[in-house]
Amino acid sequence: MTATLRIEGLDKRFGGGRSLFGFGREKPAVHAVQDASLEVSRGQTLGIVGESGCGKSTLARMIVGLLPPSAGVIEIEGTNYADQAGKDPAAFGRVIQYVFQDPISSLNPRKTIRKILEAPLKLLHGMPADRRATRIDEILDAVNLRREFLDRYPHEFSGGQAQRIGIARALAAAPRILVLDEPVSALDVSVQAQVLNLLARLKDEFDLTYLFISHDLAVVEAVADRVAVMYFGRIVELAAAQDIFARPRHHYTALLARSAPTVGRPLGAPEGADAELPDPLNPPPGCAFARRCPAATEICRNLQPPLEDDGGGHFAACHNPAR
Repeated sequence: MTATLRIEGLDKRFGGGRSLFGFGREKPAVHAVQDASLEVSRGQTLGIVGESGCGKSTLARMIVGLLPPSAGVIEIEGTNYADQAGKDPAAFGRVIQYVFQDPISSLNPRKTIRKILEAPLKLLHGMPADRRATRIDEILDAVNLRREFLDRYPHEFSGGQAQRIGIARALAAAPRILVLDEPVSALDVSVQAQVLNLLARLKDEFDLTYLFISHDLAVVEAVADRVAVMYFGRIVELAAAQDIFARPRHHYTALLARSAPTVGRPLGAPEGADAELPDPLNPPPGCAFARRCPAATEICRNLQPPLEDDGGGHFAACHNPAR
């Protein structure tokens, strides 16, 4: 399958450099995303999982053009967009859109839903008023919203309705890729199912490719074709969803699976004092997970493992992978 999205060697650093006027010691930089590389084929859903602070949202914001990368390639349908981040937002907006975690705060409280949905039609596609009205009707039908909602404001809607509006706004740009950043985590469980079913239908109807970011492994297992697991800014495992959950090769992935709450199963024992992420201002020299890993050896504490294929398309960055 042809890659709709390809990223290679993507890095993001925050801070660094010298203090004011160049005096004093150089300030440390936070390396939020390090050497991220992956491909997503047309029509696929790639799940991106990891605990808070692992870099998954930073990676997503670079891919969609909200953050300029420090280094690397962002290639969408053969065109490199990495050097356009922050310079030409419309270039990103016509091919890739972002659906935010908090549906209500992501919508402009001073604009009606009509104005919110008209913005991408006007700014990205220069669509005249008569065509905009027709297109908005089509989008409302697609996300199951009533036309009387158009003259209301975001605060007048429930979380589920607001998320449908956020999805409608993204669809108005006619993108090929949607980046879904925790799109159901702020919703009630019953509403989550409705939104996930809607996303599945829209993917087929509009021939979309999804990047689905979540910390909820059950949701990712239900929607994703492939899964990338991130830890401390790096992709540590990448494989088909069924392989990731059936036989994780990285010990961090196995820990995530054991830690996920499941009905009828008691929670696992707490990890202990070393369960926190390492200090981003003073990263360890080897594998960042080594202090928490039951299989860590001396090489793990001194040498960063590369992301390697096991021969069947299952990639893991581990010196001592689980079998």
